[in-house]
Amino acid sequence: MKLLLIEDERTLSRLIVKGLQKSGYAIDTAFDGEEALELFDINIYDLIILDLNIPKIDGIDVLKHIRQVDENMCVLILSARSDIDDVVVGLDNGANDYVTKPFDFQVLEARIRSLLRRSFTQKNTVMSAADLKINTAQKIGFVHNKPIDLTKKEYAILEYFLFNKNRVISAEELMEHVWNSDVDLLSNTLKFHIHSLRKKIAKELGEVEAIKTVRGQGYIIQDHEVNQV
Repeated sequence: MKLLLIEDERTLSRLIVKGLQKSGYAIDTAFDGEEALELFDINIYDLIILDLNIPKIDGIDVLKHIRQVDENMCVLILSARSDIDDVVVGLDNGANDYVTKPFDFQVLEARIRSLLRRSFTQKNTVMSAADLKINTAQKIGFVHNKPIDLTKKEYAILEYFLFNKNRVISAEELMEHVWNSDVDLLSNTLKFHIHSLRKKIAKELGEVEAIKTVRGQGYIIQDHEVNQV
């Protein structure tokens, strides 16, 4: 999943980025409202973490712009504005959740997971395509209910496939959602990770190819294809 963190306190921003990257998220950062809107307008994000006290354009105005462009974008406000009136204003202007500073990182991460599950209409932490399954809370992948040893990037790719099972996902879309914006779209990074993920799945599924290539379009995971095992 790809996130945008809008936070002008650079030390705090680095700490949040470091913590979320350990959990496998790809993260872009913005330190003021103008930079935030520039990134939002040219990239695709699954969730935005928004501080309200940011330079150049206030956080509430950033939120209003986001809502004008995308009614479904997940926005979590992370702010030192802790008065009830501030929380109400944030939620009334379209925020999906509101966390006040100081905060517990585990709580922030749990709120992020909850919003992402809701955005993909998931009612629990488990998603599957026949014999493939992931637990989004524990960040673990399974084949035939047996855990498989995945890198963070491999898990992120499998998670995105299962969020979008039965739909062809282009290489560009995968790169946009699983990597930071500074990745080289012409590199072989994605092909390498797809190859590695396929090998690990194939150890349990045998000859069945769970991640299928659709020539000229991208990749897909389908329920019925995996069910042939």
